[in-house]
Amino acid sequence: MAERIYPGDSPPSSGEHSNPKPAPPSSDKPIPQPGTYVVQIPKDQVYRVPPPENARRYAHLSKRKSSRSTCCRCCCCFLTTILSLLLAAAIAAAVIYFVLKPEAPNYSVESVAIKGFNLTSPSPLSPEFDVTVRADNGNDKIGIYYEKGSSINVYYQDVNLSNGALPVFYQPTNNVTLFKTALKGSGIELTAASLRSISNDQNKGTVPFTLKLRAPVKIKAGSVKTWKITVKVTCKITVDKLTAASKIVSKDCDYGVDLWRT
Repeated sequence: MAERIYPGDSPPSSGEHSNPKPAPPSSDKPIPQPGTYVVQIPKDQVYRVPPPENARRYAHLSKRKSSRSTCCRCCCCFLTTILSLLLAAAIAAAVIYFVLKPEAPNYSVESVAIKGFNLTSPSPLSPEFDVTVRADNGNDKIGIYYEKGSSINVYYQDVNLSNGALPVFYQPTNNVTLFKTALKGSGIELTAASLRSISNDQNKGTVPFTLKLRAPVKIKAGSVKTWKITVKVTCKITVDKLTAASKIVSKDCDYGVDLWRT
């Protein structure tokens, strides 16, 4: 009986099977679960290259983001420019104020001569007021140009009795100017209540009127002349009688300015 020859040093033991066992897998790599797959994709393709079906959407979103960024930059530049201009204007105004030290001119009514008040006649009134206005410019470095388009109105209660205008002139620095202007009205009809009221006021020696002055002026500082601004003066005056010899019993004037003339 022939002997069976086995390769190697010794024959297999009786308990071993003839089929060889597979080598255990290496512990360095993970073992996928049955039914699963591991797909390896380069990292740069995952983050930089969108899939073909999303390429158009990606391009649209990228363009919109770029447009938004440009708009934000433009808005920031615009706001920065506006703030810079406002700051420069504020600094310039402060410098002008401290250098020129401007003072508001003073206005007052010095005298009033009244004609045309016949309170016993039923005919409409044609009142006239010869008013002397005092303008005091106390500035050392600022002159005032009084332009065309001024107006002066005299009211009793809410009734406009007469109107006129200031002369056109230039008032230099540290100057007091008295100008006399004639204010005229015609066809003024007062109600019975207003006639009784003004007659009672004259009998008491205290007839109140309101004088409103509006004058477009230009301010001159050195060789610089401003745009037209509107001087507004409202004076409450009380006279003793309605004649040419009337005297002012009391007066109070308020002064204001409209920087942007309308």
